[in-house]
Amino acid sequence: MSAGFSIESLNKAQREAVLALKGPVLILAGAGTGKTRTVTCRMSALLENGVKAENVLAVTFTNKSAAEMAERVIGMVGRKSGEALTVCTFHSLCLRILKRNIESLGYKKKFAVMAGGDQTGMIRQLIVRKGGRKINLKPGEVMSAISKAKNSELPLSGIEDDLIAEIAVAYQNELRAQNAVDFDDLLLLGERVLREYPKVREYWQDKFQYITVDEFQDTNNLQMNLLQQLVGESNNICVVGDDDQSIYGWRGAQVANILQFERFFPNPKVIRLEENYRSTQAILEVANSLIRHNTGRREKKLRPTISGGDLVRLVSMPGDQEEAEWIVSEIVAQREEGRVLEDFAILFRTNGQIRKMEEVLREAKIPYRMVGAQSFYDRKEVRDILSYIQVLNQPELDIPLLRVLNTPPRGIGNTTSMAALDWSRDENQSIWETLIDEKFLTQVSSKVMNSIQAFTGRVEKARRDLIDGMHAGVVMDEWLREMEFDEWLMRQCKTDKEKDVRREGVSTTIASLTEAIKKGKSLSDFLDQTALDAEKEDDLEKRSGVTLITLHAAKGLEYPVVYLVGLEEGILPHKRSIEEGTRDEERRLLYVGITRAQVKMTMTYCATRVKWGKEEACEASSFIRELNPDWIHEEGYEDIMGAEASEEELRGFFSAMSDMLDE
Repeated sequence: MSAGFSIESLNKAQREAVLALKGPVLILAGAGTGKTRTVTCRMSALLENGVKAENVLAVTFTNKSAAEMAERVIGMVGRKSGEALTVCTFHSLCLRILKRNIESLGYKKKFAVMAGGDQTGMIRQLIVRKGGRKINLKPGEVMSAISKAKNSELPLSGIEDDLIAEIAVAYQNELRAQNAVDFDDLLLLGERVLREYPKVREYWQDKFQYITVDEFQDTNNLQMNLLQQLVGESNNICVVGDDDQSIYGWRGAQVANILQFERFFPNPKVIRLEENYRSTQAILEVANSLIRHNTGRREKKLRPTISGGDLVRLVSMPGDQEEAEWIVSEIVAQREEGRVLEDFAILFRTNGQIRKMEEVLREAKIPYRMVGAQSFYDRKEVRDILSYIQVLNQPELDIPLLRVLNTPPRGIGNTTSMAALDWSRDENQSIWETLIDEKFLTQVSSKVMNSIQAFTGRVEKARRDLIDGMHAGVVMDEWLREMEFDEWLMRQCKTDKEKDVRREGVSTTIASLTEAIKKGKSLSDFLDQTALDAEKEDDLEKRSGVTLITLHAAKGLEYPVVYLVGLEEGILPHKRSIEEGTRDEERRLLYVGITRAQVKMTMTYCATRVKWGKEEACEASSFIRELNPDWIHEEGYEDIMGAEASEEELRGFFSAMSDMLDE
């Protein structure tokens, strides 16, 4: 059929999909079923059947995916034909449309796209203009609210927070005055110009006569409206996706787009890709048994091409400390058997679960990489608390002192901070020495001087308390309470979820400090262990190693050995899923996690877990009851640790651990 691929190399369903070139086509591509190969072969088949490359459009969600898809097709049909294809993201597509037709909407032809620092700077100016300099509102919060409203096609004036709504309207007016649009406007205006101007719509429908959409389950209402305007009367649209992997409802994705595809494009050819080339039979049997409990889904079943395999392990743990230590010991043992660290992935439902695993991996000196989650030690509230601990330990360090000098606000603003910085450089002294320098204090107003002296006096009191034998955790806790840090932090949060996450970050950091001091470590030891140094942290993340990844970020990836931790009620399914009616999406999230594993899959749940710095009882996830017991091996931590290890196993384990520590 072409030099790039042979039709005989595809399975029956894949061949059917590749040869279905006319009319609406819905390809239900299960996890690990060769979706990308099928899609690119189908695009190649379009060209080989006489369709002009310039009439073919493929849309996906990331530039990386678009580039990979284009390269694969070029490898099949040659660079000349392949480069004439349009393979791009939704935003890139709309940019092309608007570059040709934005004048129809009253804009000048040469418009600007506002993004990055320019956009943030504009929002920051409007915050000050509308709310004053002392308002605690971050540009990111405003931008998030604006984006949500635009993608939902709702008026900016209708944003729930009155101040954010006022800023959003002013922002949009400012954009319009500058003949500029932002990324969300690209979609909004692209859809609008197609809908309101028939000649514009006809031009683009004639240009893109064959349309392919990847990851269709992730589209939102605005993107679906755009597609409906773009697809011509022939309805030559092929969408590829899997409703069982629709896990982004929280950011606007509509699973109804794939479930009700026939409502948008009648009488489609529906093709199911069910042969899985990634995972063993055992893993797939467990995944299938789980997802069938979702109602309203499109019926499909992953069929293994790799029979048998190790049973999926379900391990009960006494606590998250034992959970982390046991998983790390497993990784060490399997590495001794020949596996490389990149074979392993540890999957989490929430960012809050990651800290303990990071801690144990660091202690064992095992390299790891974070994917889809911010390192616990990089979270703003955690960095704030760690900076306070650094000031307590060594106030002469400038960077942590500058970070907390006006956090929370205490009347020592940026102007004063910069003045202190300049003075310290001129006098060749630390900023701390500057703040207690009588000569410097005479240069500021009496109000600012009082604020500085109150702060430095409180630092000195905290340091005296340490010298007098007070526990560092108690010193920090009292200091934070006195400055009303928690109350200030809560005022920065826009949702209850954000409040929970940030409060947990503070309490967990203080609890870790308390635990470290109890073990006889100094403040310097504790700070060294947290690896605060930003350059070192960045270097660590660039290294290869064990993958720590959220379930949301794991979609599309695969690993030989997977550990899915925290299979507990309230975590997975998340406690908010009942209130929000999203339990089905939580089940899909677990399904995505299970289907990341190629060879070995282990899930763990704990009897207790440390939350908010306190140990709390946990309940095993209700999803466990939905898993096929015939393909699961259940075991407890006591059983594992109580099993007598052979002399050879013990020698191998300690040898591997020694090698790790020597690296």
